[in-house]
Amino acid sequence: MKLVILDRDGTINEDSADYVKTPEEWTPLPGALEAIARLNHAGWHVVIASNQSGLGRGLFDVSTLNAMHAKMHSMLAAVGGRVDAVFYCPHAPDAGCRCRKPEPGLFEQIGERYGLDLHDVPLVGDSARDVLAAVTAGCEPHLVLTGKGAAYRGRSLPDTFPKETRVHADLAAFADFLLARETETA
Repeated sequence: MKLVILDRDGTINEDSADYVKTPEEWTPLPGALEAIARLNHAGWHVVIASNQSGLGRGLFDVSTLNAMHAKMHSMLAAVGGRVDAVFYCPHAPDAGCRCRKPEPGLFEQIGERYGLDLHDVPLVGDSARDVLAAVTAGCEPHLVLTGKGAAYRGRSLPDTFPKETRVHADLAAFADFLLARETETA
């Protein structure tokens, strides 16, 4: 099974310092949905691993989160794409849970659900905590320069990032990279 794990806010959709709290606030980044569709058409399964501390902070409830994801699924379907599953941490940062990135709990859940060893499964995120969680879980770390990652445009990554982190302009550039690499190794 070819699997890619994506962060949500800042990777697929616009992020907000005030949190994405409603379906109306959920806006895809340019080219992100089409990138997921291209991956799907090449046989890749896409799942999301996302911290959603807005739940733990009381900023929105599960039905609102589900409505955001329904909007995402509908918009993906319109461009021929799909996300197979959404895994999320509902806890506030001080909860001490194992599922909040940079902890690897969401990735362990994904591995269990799909019966896969996540060694070398690509993870794409926009922050250090995304790639740190990926490396802890054995995944291949990729950073996009959207969302929180935009702060690193034109700069070297700080030492807080794993040295094996690959950097891409956005999700579309990651898809280009992955599909080209797959062609080269075929």
